[in-house]
Amino acid sequence: MSVITITSANFEQEVLNSNKPVLIDFWASWCGPCKMLSPVVDEIAGEVDDVKICKINVDDEPNLASKFQVMSIPTLVVIENGAEVRRSVGVQPKGAILGMIGK
Repeated sequence: MSVITITSANFEQEVLNSNKPVLIDFWASWCGPCKMLSPVVDEIAGEVDDVKICKINVDDEPNLASKFQVMSIPTLVVIENGAEVRRSVGVQPKGAILGMIGK
């Protein structure tokens, strides 16, 4: 699957109403660690099809960042059945991210 860009307009449909777990990468274009993490998230998106991989640009969607109380980026959040089940802050190795999504 490809990475899905989440906005306020598609958040409910793509995340809250998803029939599979969702990994959200909160990021910003000016964030160096986010640039390091992004290719890893993209790679995972190409390898898994039973988890929805999404990204939220905190500059474009400050209300969504606030809703999840994202204070530092990058932040990864796993949503299952509309509720947050796991979270990590900072750059994570691929294995740790796969562990977050049960791989």
